[in-house]
Amino acid sequence: MSDLVLTVACPSRRGIVAAVAGFLARHGCNITDSVQFDDQDNGRFFMRVGFRPETGADADSLRAGFDEVAQPFDMDWAFHVQGHRVRVLLMVSNFGHCLNDILYRWRIGALPIDIVGVVSNHLTYQKIVVNADIPFHHIRVTAATKPEAEARLMALVEESGAELVVLARYMQVLSDAFCARMAGRIINIHHSFLPSFKGANPYKQAYQRGVKLIGATAHYVTADLDEGPIIEQDTTRVTHAQSPEDYVSLGRDVEAQVLSRAIHAHINHRVFLNGNKTVVFPASPGGYASERMG
Repeated sequence: MSDLVLTVACPSRRGIVAAVAGFLARHGCNITDSVQFDDQDNGRFFMRVGFRPETGADADSLRAGFDEVAQPFDMDWAFHVQGHRVRVLLMVSNFGHCLNDILYRWRIGALPIDIVGVVSNHLTYQKIVVNADIPFHHIRVTAATKPEAEARLMALVEESGAELVVLARYMQVLSDAFCARMAGRIINIHHSFLPSFKGANPYKQAYQRGVKLIGATAHYVTADLDEGPIIEQDTTRVTHAQSPEDYVSLGRDVEAQVLSRAIHAHINHRVFLNGNKTVVFPASPGGYASERMG
């Protein structure tokens, strides 16, 4: 019998935790971990409950009965099967460090996802992707062909059943319409120098300014370029003795790690949109391994 996860977001008020726990208890479910956050700035409440059905209940039967609990609290809620392999479409241009990192973690089971395809506006990584037995889709993008390219991309998302799109250093701007249609289902990664250092060579700019910390940001994609709700960030220190090339090398490592952690949090239903921010609950007490196994 599969472990399940219940996610809840709603206006904050008394009795939410008791109502959820009571419902699960009445249906023979044993709560294995639970975490919640009450945002006092906007009056929103967020909750993630992991539990194990012990008397034959499953996700479908629980969904059928939960609405009577949810309605009085105006809940946005969902039941998820722990260990469900989210269908992910990767997108990449000419920088392959994040793509290679994801493929490695996927191959060893550290990222329990189903990669349904890789899209690129270049052919640079076609061989790597095909050798991994993953469909590769070359969609060339120019100013003249962008609407057609994006229509092909959306068709590919629908045909593949992709639940999540990951921009693993995909260097094309997606349209407002595409971002709106896929809201909460596209994750991007970039260096954390924005908005200070923009353009083609931000690491050189950082070097010239004597920056001592470099980092990366993973966020959901919105129509506001590189300003979507942040999921994960990290930094690493640099010194005056290091070169711009060192900055780039260290930055690539941070980007790969941050993107992987953001994907992991998303597929395990630990990320909640909260206006222009996110609530990100930590991994369960058993750590990442328990979430991988489900």
